[in-house]
Amino acid sequence: MAEDEATRDEAEEEALDAAAPAEGGEPTAAKKKKKKKKKKKPAATEEGAADANDDAAEDDADDAAEANDDGEPTAAKKKKKKRSKKKKPTGTGSKEPLSRLLGGFTDSYVRYGQTEPPTIPVSKLFKADAFPVGEIQDYEGGNAKRVTDAEKRSADRMQEGLWNKVRHASEVHRQVRRYAQSFIKPGLSLTEMCEKIEQKNRDLVEESGLQAGIGFPTGCSINHIAAHFTPNTGDTTIIQQGDVMSVDFGTQIEGRIIDCAWTVAFDPKYDKLLEAVKEATNTGIKTAGIDVRLCDVGEAVEEVMESYEVELDGKVFPVKCVRNLNGHSMGPYQIHAGKSVPIVKGGDATRMEEGEFYAIETFGSTGRGHVVEDLECSHYMKNFHAPHVPLRMPRAKKLLSHINKTFGTLAFCRRWLERPDGGSAAVHGAQGAAQEKYLGALKNLCDVGIVQPYPPLCDIKGSYVAQYEHTVLMRPTCKEVVSRGDDF
Repeated sequence: MAEDEATRDEAEEEALDAAAPAEGGEPTAAKKKKKKKKKKKPAATEEGAADANDDAAEDDADDAAEANDDGEPTAAKKKKKKRSKKKKPTGTGSKEPLSRLLGGFTDSYVRYGQTEPPTIPVSKLFKADAFPVGEIQDYEGGNAKRVTDAEKRSADRMQEGLWNKVRHASEVHRQVRRYAQSFIKPGLSLTEMCEKIEQKNRDLVEESGLQAGIGFPTGCSINHIAAHFTPNTGDTTIIQQGDVMSVDFGTQIEGRIIDCAWTVAFDPKYDKLLEAVKEATNTGIKTAGIDVRLCDVGEAVEEVMESYEVELDGKVFPVKCVRNLNGHSMGPYQIHAGKSVPIVKGGDATRMEEGEFYAIETFGSTGRGHVVEDLECSHYMKNFHAPHVPLRMPRAKKLLSHINKTFGTLAFCRRWLERPDGGSAAVHGAQGAAQEKYLGALKNLCDVGIVQPYPPLCDIKGSYVAQYEHTVLMRPTCKEVVSRGDDF
């Protein structure tokens, strides 16, 4: 769009300049006026240089055409007046995040023309094939040649359509989490927080059932809870000033899931814990690559994570890796696609491969560094390879049909089943799809192995667990951290 406008304005200016000299070769009054105006223009700031140059080109062309031989305004002048009414959004944001150790501004998406708070679907902000590219990291060692290898570059171009879908989902995730970082603060209920994040996710991705929507329920694991916690209906938990909470949510387009998480804390005493986990995640991303052994990633993560310690209320705690939590590979409509990326040394020597998607995530704890299942379950997911089992309960058959239509093999939670739209307005309409008296049916589906429950995973009470996570693509020529943003 910018390129088309520049070409049009350039053509106007050339035409007008060619007509500028009067009879006898003397400059006209319009030409002199143009020169005077140029002297009065202030220098453009670095931030708005591009916009200033575009405006200057338009002013020059219109000033030269301000009067024709009869002193009447030209068509170019009228066109200028019409164009000047359309003001482009400027700036890169101004609102600081409310929690610790986050970069940038929470309203940074305004540079793309987004509103504050965001309301415009991300697909409307970019051309269909021009969503922002994530952070590019070159392969190292024996794979460094992939960067310039003609065959690999061709293979990479052939997958551009897939990369673009993933970048679309990534940009939705970035804008939703920046929005979340603007309102998550002490005194907010977990239920309200999750519902606001999830609704904004639906709005910006233009939720359309299994085609596009939420990747999995919003995790808001507080303090000693490490993962898989989201409030069930009736939960009244309120965020406190002294809490440490990981926020983990997903966005999917055509089954390609963006899995990304960060940790919220308001007290600076937790900074070292957050720094340890963030640095460990970045180390895991840097170490990962095609032909890299999964166990090598875990060893690198552990070395960084456990070099940190944190002082809380006069007592020093070593930061420990939560050794039984891992990153994972991802496939279409499959959040866990078979490969696990450890965060401690040892473990699987399987190698990463070209074209794979990974969620590189690390968990650091001030507790024992080992989690167990505890508390009431909220997360569920239909098994990707679910067996065909005859169901005798009519309610179980009805619930399974609802799950298949609404979530497929994507994770869901009890709150979504109880929504008036049953978890998807695009599939069921706004009303009339809420599931009632379904717990027995859900238990039956879990008992026969069709649905898998995912209870909260907890370290010892009194400890604090932090998490950071990004989605990484193993492209033929490079690895792309698609979920990277200016926040973390």
